[in-house]
Amino acid sequence: MKKTTSVFYFSIAIAALFIFWGMIPANKLPDYNLGAVSTAVHSFLIDKFGWFYLLAATTFLVFCLFLIFSKYGNIRLGRDDEKPEYSNLTWFAMLFSAGMGIGLVFWGVAEPISHYYEPPAGEGGTPEAARTAMRYAFFHWGLHPWAIYGVVALALAYFQFRKKEPGVISRALRPIFGDKTNGAVGVVIDTLSVYATTFGVATSLGLGAIQIGGGLSHLFPSITNNFTTQLMIIIIVTFLFMLSAQTGLNKGIKILSDMNIILAVLLMFFLLFAGPTNFIMDVFTTTIGSYLQNLPSMSFQLAPFEQSDWPKSWTIFYWAWWIAWAPFVGTFIARISKGRTIREFMIGVLAVPTVFSALWFSIFGGSALYLEQFRHIEIMDVMNEKGMETALFFMLYQFPLGAILSGLAILLICTFFVTSADSATFVLSMQTTNGRLNPPNSVKFIWGIVQAAAAVILLWTGGLEALQTASIIAAFPFAIIMILIVISLIRSFQKEPIAKKRI
Repeated sequence: MKKTTSVFYFSIAIAALFIFWGMIPANKLPDYNLGAVSTAVHSFLIDKFGWFYLLAATTFLVFCLFLIFSKYGNIRLGRDDEKPEYSNLTWFAMLFSAGMGIGLVFWGVAEPISHYYEPPAGEGGTPEAARTAMRYAFFHWGLHPWAIYGVVALALAYFQFRKKEPGVISRALRPIFGDKTNGAVGVVIDTLSVYATTFGVATSLGLGAIQIGGGLSHLFPSITNNFTTQLMIIIIVTFLFMLSAQTGLNKGIKILSDMNIILAVLLMFFLLFAGPTNFIMDVFTTTIGSYLQNLPSMSFQLAPFEQSDWPKSWTIFYWAWWIAWAPFVGTFIARISKGRTIREFMIGVLAVPTVFSALWFSIFGGSALYLEQFRHIEIMDVMNEKGMETALFFMLYQFPLGAILSGLAILLICTFFVTSADSATFVLSMQTTNGRLNPPNSVKFIWGIVQAAAAVILLWTGGLEALQTASIIAAFPFAIIMILIVISLIRSFQKEPIAKKRI
C-alpha cells in the first residue's frame, strides 16, 4: 500500500464511521442516529440554501455553454498534437454508463408518473399535467446535471493532461491556493470528494439491488424481493465488478459500456415499435421544444409565493444529488477524455447524454402516460402498493412480449450496475493514489469491498436512505469548491498561448 496517500486512510476511517453509525437502530438513539441527524442537516441546507443550489447549477451550465462558443474551446486536453484515446462511440458509451445509466432505468417510468399526479403547479391527472411531467423529467436529467459533471471533468482533464498535475480535485485549484493544495487544504478537498463518491455509489448499489430484486419478483412471483434476495444480488454483482475492475479500463469498463449502450438501444427501440410509436415521437418532439422554451424559467423556479415544497423535493434534491456525484463522474469522464478539445468535450458531454435521456423518457415515460391517459391503467397504484422499483416492469407487461422486455430490462440494470460500481472502484482508487491513471489492483479491491459492505449493511439496517441523505450533504461544500474550480479554470485559460493566438 505504499502508493496510497493520506486521503486513502482518512477516507476509509470516515467510511467505517458512517457505516457503523448507520447500523445503530433508530430506537437506540432516536435523536442522534444517522437518519435523524442527516435528515435534519439536509433539511436545513435545502430550506436555507435551496436558492444557492439552483443558482450554482445554472451558473455551471452557462459557463459550459460559454466555453463552447469562446476562444478557449480550441484548447486541447493534452498536448496540441494529441489525439483522443477512444472513439466517439466508445467515449459516449463510457461517460453515459458511469453518469446516469441505472438512474434512468429506475426513474424512466416512475418520475413522469409521479409528476403527472403531483405536478409543480395546477391540477394533477390532466393533459397539462402530463406535458409538465415530461418537461420536468427532461429538465432534471438534461443539460444541468451534465454541466455539473462537465465542470469537474474539464478541470481534472485540463490540469492532469495539459498541466501535468496529479488527477485529483485539489490540484485543479492550484491557480487559487498555490502550494497549499499539496498540504492540509488538498487533503480536506480530496477527502470530501472521496466521501461523496463512496456513499453516493454505496447508495446506488443498494437501490440497484432493490430494483433488480423487484424485477425478478415481478418476472418470477416465487422470488420475494427481500433482504436475502438483495444480498445475493449484491454478492453476485460485486464478484462481477471486482473481476472487471482487475482487468483495467480498456477491457472491463470499455466492454461493459459498449454492452450497456447496445442493450439500452435494443430495449428502447423494442418498446418504441411495440408501444404507441406515433404518440411517443410526438411526445419527444413536443417536449424538446417545451423544454428549451422554458429552460430559463425552470432554471430559477422556486415557487416562493405558492409556498410549495415541490421544487425542494425534486429539483433542488436532484441538483444536490448531481453535485454530490460530480467528483465520481467527473473523475471518470476526465480519465477517458484525453486528447479532445474543450469545445469537442463540452458539446459531447452536454448534447449526447441530454438527447439520449430525452429519448429515453419519451419512450418509457411517454408509454406510461399513454397507458394512464388512454387505457386507464393506473401505474401509480402499483407504485404505491409495491414500490417505485416495480413501475418499469408493470408498464412493460402491458405491451407485447412484456416478459422478454422485462428480462432485457433486468439484464440492462445488471450491466449498468456492474459498470457504475466498476467505474466507482476505479475512480476511488485514482482519488486515493494521488491521481494515478492506472491504480493498483489491491486498492481497487479494497474500495470494491467497502462499497459492497456499505450497501449490504445499510440495506439490512434500513439505513440506505439515511446514507443517501448524508452523501447529499457533501454537495453543499462541494458546490463551493466547484465555483472555485470555475474561477481557477478561467485564470488558467487566460494564460494559454493557444487561446491568445486564436483571438
